[in-house]
Amino acid sequence: MRQTARTVEGAMMTSERTRRPVEPEPGVLVHPMADRQLAVEHWLLSTLKNRDHARWEWQTQGLTLLPLGGLFSAVRLPQRLVLAVASGTGPSAEVDAFLSEAFAGGPVICDPHGRRYYALVPATMPVTWHQAVDDWRVADVDALGRDTYLGVPRPDLTTFDQHTFASYWSVPMASMATLCAPLSVARLIAAGQHQLAAQDEVELE
Repeated sequence: MRQTARTVEGAMMTSERTRRPVEPEPGVLVHPMADRQLAVEHWLLSTLKNRDHARWEWQTQGLTLLPLGGLFSAVRLPQRLVLAVASGTGPSAEVDAFLSEAFAGGPVICDPHGRRYYALVPATMPVTWHQAVDDWRVADVDALGRDTYLGVPRPDLTTFDQHTFASYWSVPMASMATLCAPLSVARLIAAGQHQLAAQDEVELE
């Protein structure tokens, strides 16, 4: 199924938030957080021609729209499916930690207002995984690529704001071009579908 031209996903504006520290692993050379975030910012904005406007939106609104299908794509996960596996009741630090482990640190954006999560994946996934994607759509899961724009928070917005319900990085991008492995995303989707099916059976009893 072809994406509608200029579809916009997860475009919920935000306000200032605090930064979550990242703990380095032993023996790994780690650049200062500000340097990593700057590198991630440059990489994300390289998808655009007018980068100054995007930076302005990040500074004033906390979120800008970036085109998918070039450097990366996104798998849209309904909150209900994620919570079925993560055992949560809504966006939280615990759910964020679960996703970080499930995706081995791969980046995830949470849109609390839209009740969706977006796992950032290689740009080719909507095409290379198209058969699985067709099956996932019945669960409101989709792989979003070309002709779709995603609301991407500023790289340092990494905590859930219960007052604004604005988009944030559930799992921050650790370094430029670091993405979720498609197989890890597929496994979480399968687990979520299994849990939801089991819940529905219990409710019918």
